Amino acid sequence: MTHTPPATVGMPLAEVDTPALLVDLDAFEANLRLLQQATANLPVEVRPHAKTHKCPTIALAQIAHGAVGVCCQKVSEAEAMADGGVENVLISNEVVGAVKLQRVAALAHRVKLSICVDAPEQVTALAVAMRDAAGTHAASATLDVLVEIDVGAKRCGVPPGDAAVRLAGLVNDSPHLRFAGLQAYHGSAQHIRRLDERRAAIVAAAKLAELTRDQLAAAGIACHTITGGGTGTFLFEAASDVYSELQPGSYIFMDGDYAANQWAEAGEEGPPRFQHSLFVWTTVMSRTAGVRAVVDAGLKALSIDSGMPTVVDETDKTNGKERPHPQAAYTRISDEHGVIELRGAPVYPLGHKLKLIPGHCDPTVNMHDHYIALRNGRVEAIWPITARGCLR
Repeated sequence: MTHTPPATVGMPLAEVDTPALLVDLDAFEANLRLLQQATANLPVEVRPHAKTHKCPTIALAQIAHGAVGVCCQKVSEAEAMADGGVENVLISNEVVGAVKLQRVAALAHRVKLSICVDAPEQVTALAVAMRDAAGTHAASATLDVLVEIDVGAKRCGVPPGDAAVRLAGLVNDSPHLRFAGLQAYHGSAQHIRRLDERRAAIVAAAKLAELTRDQLAAAGIACHTITGGGTGTFLFEAASDVYSELQPGSYIFMDGDYAANQWAEAGEEGPPRFQHSLFVWTTVMSRTAGVRAVVDAGLKALSIDSGMPTVVDETDKTNGKERPHPQAAYTRISDEHGVIELRGAPVYPLGHKLKLIPGHCDPTVNMHDHYIALRNGRVEAIWPITARGCLR
């Protein structure tokens, strides 16, 4: 079912229906340029994570700004990117199940595809799926496979070292598969608040990846790619002389959780400061007892797994950037309601519309069908979130 967008091109922001997912195009484009500039002279390639935006239009914009392709977490997400014209996709996740693997094999005949494994059974199943697909396509394809190692996240991945070497050897011994390298992504490090602690976590991760690379070389196995890194750490991976590819995702939008990170030490310039470009647009639907405003963006419009949203101060546009409202706090949430309390400031009137910065951009995006892309207070474009709900 196709849902009608909450806006039309040319519409002023004030007329955009709510709840809606807004993209500030000036901030969005600045983020695109900033990542490109930050990595232009580094010995790494950039492969942004499409799980953040789930939108081929955005993926193609990232590629136009120097990215080699995108990462996806799910097969259906990768299919949506391919359908939208993206030709180079890494499924940066393990995939299990015959139905999904049949789709992986079919996709490998359409685009340059790579995928992660962390168990021998996955390798065997991938080889079978690729063999079966070869009989239904005019030309056979070889699937690039990365062995995921656990460098500290304690989620997926084999232990660094011997286990990874054995798995890489199995990949190379399997028909239709080719060992392409390692995934060494430390997801939990992205949200370590202190900059020095975040850096230390990646230094340790890089040592584990380097150890594994050296053991692969000793076994005669070439390791062409070591991929990882995220918005919170990508410059540390780039500086390691170990990683060859970076996977930042949230940089394109930013969110409340990333805003809570420390980004520079005293006297240091620090990593690039990306701007908030993603907002949930919401309307005051009630003024309970005149002391609080109730808005129409609740749990079905934004994610609070990383904290409540931040209310934007509409009166403070220092340097053109959106700022948190110093007296407004989004304090309670239910399915279709959010409660905003204003301390020492007038309560918003009924019908008042305002912006919220989501605590976590990725799952918030997955609740919406369209991005309403704005410039100078008017709708410039509407982008479908094609991979919304692509969970398989």
